Amino acid sequence: MKRPMTALLWVAMAPAFAQATPVGVWHNIDDKTGEPKAQIRIGETAGGLNARIEKLLRKDAKPDEKCDECKDDRKDKPMVGLEIIRGAKKAVDKEVWEGGKILDPENGREYTLRLTPIEAGKKLEVRGSFGPFGRTQTWVRVQ
Repeated sequence: MKRPMTALLWVAMAPAFAQATPVGVWHNIDDKTGEPKAQIRIGETAGGLNARIEKLLRKDAKPDEKCDECKDDRKDKPMVGLEIIRGAKKAVDKEVWEGGKILDPENGREYTLRLTPIEAGKKLEVRGSFGPFGRTQTWVRVQ
């Protein structure tokens, strides 16, 4: 009798485990207003995780906005479709993805990246750092 209950419990918990990953669609939140700024899709490739802006959500966003501040191959590319995360990989024995870079398209700077799913994968701590300095944002998964 215990085995069927255990199996049923695992089946019921499977969605929670499946969500404890950065892969998916997220809203990043403006630090000043608390409102969503963009919808971002994180995907997995052979080189690790990458992410692109799917939609701009700011009230003042222009549909044809470009990354004027970018300094690499993303210079003058449209914000919608812009790759902002490159190369993050899962750390050994931890629910953390790191080693990649995240771009802040507002200033064109790239930062060392760490992604940590929290609250059973409903939120994502996104930490960008430059040397000892950094900032953590909490992104919210789009259901």
